[in-house]
Amino acid sequence: MPRKKPAPPRRPVIRCSAAHLEAIREIYNDAIVNTTALYEYAPRSTETMREWLAVRERDSIPVIGIEWEPGVLAGFATWGPFRPRAAYKYSAEHSVYVAERFRGEGIGRQLMQAIVTEATRAELHMLVAGIDASNVASIALHSSLGFRCCGTVREAGFKFGRWLDLEFWQLILPTPATPVEG
Repeated sequence: MPRKKPAPPRRPVIRCSAAHLEAIREIYNDAIVNTTALYEYAPRSTETMREWLAVRERDSIPVIGIEWEPGVLAGFATWGPFRPRAAYKYSAEHSVYVAERFRGEGIGRQLMQAIVTEATRAELHMLVAGIDASNVASIALHSSLGFRCCGTVREAGFKFGRWLDLEFWQLILPTPATPVEG
């Protein structure tokens, strides 16, 4: 009978800061250039990433990460607005990225669990992920954490010479206790 691989050790989840920005940019750019995790073509500049972090800091949106060892960012997670209209204020689209060399080490799962905790603490009601339909690892991870597929947009993007289908996966949270309009 084959042995099951032992669970990877849990590492502390940290708040990312400007000191992590270059590592975050490298992880993002690897995903842009080598995967369909991001439907973008061009790598992000340092200035673009500075603006990205400044918006999250201004809006009190967490950027969390896990360092494999001090100063070596293995992955990060955050969220952004799902849609720009007021009634969507309790909904967010999250993202989780793991550096290629640390995939399969449990970093993505740990970051996903932490981002759900952060979203609950922030009194969000729904997290949604836009996942390329061919990304079986991300789909399996989201499914294992209680996310459910809520729709597929066929041929939503074109990258690497082919059309890409985009699936949306959502998790309904028990918060906020007392939602309000406005």
